Amino acid sequence: MNVLAVDAGNTRIKWGFAEGAEWRALGTAPVEVFDRDAREAWGRLPAPERIAVANVAGSAVQARLQQLFAQRFAGTPVAWLRPGPAAGGVTNGYDDPGQLGIDRWAALVAARARHAGDCLVVMAGTATTIDRLDASGTFRGGMILPGLELMKRALARGTAGLSLAQGAYRDEPRNTSDAIESGCLAAQSGAIERAYARLPAGSPCFLSGGGARPLVPLLAFTPREVEHLVLEGVLRLAT
Repeated sequence: MNVLAVDAGNTRIKWGFAEGAEWRALGTAPVEVFDRDAREAWGRLPAPERIAVANVAGSAVQARLQQLFAQRFAGTPVAWLRPGPAAGGVTNGYDDPGQLGIDRWAALVAARARHAGDCLVVMAGTATTIDRLDASGTFRGGMILPGLELMKRALARGTAGLSLAQGAYRDEPRNTSDAIESGCLAAQSGAIERAYARLPAGSPCFLSGGGARPLVPLLAFTPREVEHLVLEGVLRLAT
């Protein structure tokens, strides 16, 4: 089956065209210019048999995507994915399963397909989510915190003396830009390490998202970086 999988986030929209389990084309663009890029890229694709979307960017983005699908792939069924009580070997342990973000749900399903055991699933984007799967495939819960850029912007907006300047990580920061960058990265990596410490020794941590790369050298363990974890889950939920 040919599937167009779409991961619509708050900052970027990613997509992949799969034939069976193989990606034949992949793309990403900022939300603001996605329509233009998608028209060009999708114009070179054959019509998929199914379109599946994980959208956490709200109704306005959904309407834009619906228009794009109608223009390029009229007649192709579109599945706007929602979390459920169970899928893909994962049991949803949220108090209200429907409240879980569909991007987190898709990432959990993809992680379970990669590893049938305890694991941590970290998505570093506009927000950073840190979720635990146990060996039975049960989602045990997780944390949400502002992503790296959102943390820095909050400091710039909420204080008179801290600007949104690009700094670098330092163990002992000696200027304000480095102090902000180091503090925000330490908060992110520290939260991940705290969650990881509760897992059995040797459990994998799957790390994905646009903000993942700066975190890797700061972690006390080596995560498994997966570039398109949500898209992998979208594909599995679609098929």
